[in-house]
Formats: sequence, structure tokens, C-alpha cells
Amino acid sequence: MSTTTAEDRGVAGEELLSEDEYRNRLRELPPSAKLVAKVLETDSPLSQGQLAEESLLPDRTVRYALNRLEDVGLVGSRYSFRDARKQVYYLNH
Repeated sequence: MSTTTAEDRGVAGEELLSEDEYRNRLRELPPSAKLVAKVLETDSPLSQGQLAEESLLPDRTVRYALNRLEDVGLVGSRYSFRDARKQVYYLNH
């Protein structure tokens, strides 16, 4: 039996978030994370390189933004079907 709470599952990305919860979590993040989330809203899933190209942010900034988004459970990742060496990112929203 698992001892995780519903809140823990939300942070881990195991369940979809309501619009209000999504906005509340996003509100506390830096502008770069908000921009990456906006890009993922319009086109998803994307690799880190594709996100950098679409957002016009440096790779390092995109990496930071993705880490912040993952920390609060807004972004999930999986291996790309086209290239298993790459991960692609998508919103948990």
C-alpha cells in the first residue's frame, strides 16, 4: 500500500491538474519557466533543443526552466519515439 498523498501524486505528475492549480503553480515560477510552459501549450511534446529554438532562450535557461517546471509537477518527460537518445517534454495539464 502506498503512503503518498494526492498532493504528492500531483507533484510527481501522476494526475492531471485543474486549470486553477496549474495557474497557481505556474504563478510562482520565473519568466523563463512560464515561457517554456507557454511554448509547450502550443506545441507538445518537444525536446530541449526544440524548446530552445521555439522560445529563443539559451539551452542552459531552457534546462533550468524545465527543472523548475518538473519540480512543481507541471512538466513530464519521456523518451522520444523518433530518437530514443532524446527526451521530450509535455505539460501535465
